[in-house]
Amino acid sequence: MKIAALVSGGKDSVFAVQKMIEDGHEIVCFVCLVPENKESYMFHSVNTDLVQLMADAADIPLISQSTSGIKEEELNEMKAALSDAVSIYGAKGVCSGAIESEYQRSRVQNICDSLNIASFSPLWKADPISLLTEMIDSGMEIRFAAVAADGLGEAWLGRPLNRQALADLIKLHQTKYLHIAGEGGEYETAVLDASFFKKKINPVKTNSRWYGNRGFYDILEAELIPKNEMKEMNKINE
Repeated sequence: MKIAALVSGGKDSVFAVQKMIEDGHEIVCFVCLVPENKESYMFHSVNTDLVQLMADAADIPLISQSTSGIKEEELNEMKAALSDAVSIYGAKGVCSGAIESEYQRSRVQNICDSLNIASFSPLWKADPISLLTEMIDSGMEIRFAAVAADGLGEAWLGRPLNRQALADLIKLHQTKYLHIAGEGGEYETAVLDASFFKKKINPVKTNSRWYGNRGFYDILEAELIPKNEMKEMNKINE
């Protein structure tokens, strides 16, 4: 089926795309909603400008739509963007990276129903530890782009989400009750590589901002590098 993928730039939406491709679907476009209100109920707001690079890396067209970020009003803006995906790219369905948020999943479903297209949530109710392990093992390169929880200090900004980071998240879940997948807003991520990317995103200039109990990792400049060239660069740096 031809699928429009709701992509925020974070791990969940990108991995949802990967799962849909593995299931035999064709991703005809990315759809990114960029909220003006950073406290949006629906949409990720950290490093959304990277989504264009992700689309280029995957060789998939992008529909980018700014939204007010105002609760419920932003749903009309998402509907307009998904309507474009249907009319321009022939999308017959939409996928999202929802894991536990019924608020997000149900609203995407309602919009899809109104457009007479299918809605897919391939990560829905997945076990967080198993899900993050699968992401890591698939070769995704993920960085922590924002943190806002007890136990997640400044050192987490820009840190790779790898097996050691997952082990640390599990410990924080046990002691601080942090959600391992970040479903409570404890952290946000940025994806630099995935199995379906034809090129990898290489950060050139970054900046970390820390505000005492929360912080952000900004990728200010980045470039796309063919994966074979990146392997050669890594060998040189070893």
